[in-house]
Amino acid sequence: MVQIFVRDNNVEQALKALKKKMQREGTFREMKRRKFYEKPSEKRARQKAEAVRRARKLIRKRQQREGLI
Repeated sequence: MVQIFVRDNNVEQALKALKKKMQREGTFREMKRRKFYEKPSEKRARQKAEAVRRARKLIRKRQQREGLI
């Protein structure tokens, strides 16, 4: 549950904080993905591609930490 408190009637700042939190949690991506039906085969392909992307990012970060890049 996301909670944002409005301080000093500054709604714009609270809205900005809410959008930032939702972006960080992936809510916008989730809403976009659920907009249309996704076939099970497409879902598997997307999840596999996301896993590959995460693995490559992890390897890249590890190599950067070790000074290989």
